Amino acid sequence: MSRRAAQRPVGAVTRGTTSPNRLRRMDRWIAAAHGPALRRAAGPDGPVAVDLGYGAAPWTAVELLERLRAVCPDVRVVGVEIDPARVEAARPYERPGLAFAHGGFEVPLPGGRRPMLIRAANVLRQYGESEVPPVWDRLRARLAPGGLLVEGTCDELGRRHVWVALGPQGPRTVTFAARLASLGTPSDLAERLPKALIHRNVPGEPVHAFLREMDRAWAAAAPYAALGARQRWMRTVREVAGGWPVVDGPRRWRQGEVTVRWEALAPRGNGS
Repeated sequence: MSRRAAQRPVGAVTRGTTSPNRLRRMDRWIAAAHGPALRRAAGPDGPVAVDLGYGAAPWTAVELLERLRAVCPDVRVVGVEIDPARVEAARPYERPGLAFAHGGFEVPLPGGRRPMLIRAANVLRQYGESEVPPVWDRLRARLAPGGLLVEGTCDELGRRHVWVALGPQGPRTVTFAARLASLGTPSDLAERLPKALIHRNVPGEPVHAFLREMDRAWAAAAPYAALGARQRWMRTVREVAGGWPVVDGPRRWRQGEVTVRWEALAPRGNGS
């Protein structure tokens, strides 16, 4: 293998679609769930978070720095993009704590540093389902001890979002998040399932059963709609939590979220 081939970034160029505030729901969850780990990892250079595949404009990396610094003031963010033109276009936005690098799933960082966070949003939708576990494995291997990989998909305006959280040992949870005022039924989130789950939204698969149960509880909670979509959502999740391993509580539910253990939703016959 030539030196040039050996250095070629791993992965494929995405469409690059992005907009300000698109990932606010994911960022809000990361700050709450992973903020303590980031603070514990603080050192002379601060913990590193990676915005992998930030797209044609660097808004999501800029926002990630702002949101993480609210919970960990010395965190640094590196935006990693496989398209070198996008990296050059992002350079003017660099500042202390924010840098941009050319790369892919190998997640190149100066000095071989291992990040405490890798956020990969809307990156794997163009890949085949069978390609997801190897990518997850590659990214997890880059994490620092106690690090977190968050991989998922959202719509163009960030109103509906589903992501998987993975630690160095594997998948942990799946989070569903929505702008409740625009949600018809919980199963509307199915179109934003990450690649590992989107083709499993069929009868006989756990994620399909979960979304059907959410819809059933949502319909039963219709009287709470008079109190607002938030109260209806909270009643729905409280009902579903009686039969599914929901790992968060009312404070997160109020934000239009629900987080479930990965094992309960994992594809059948797939131990990823």
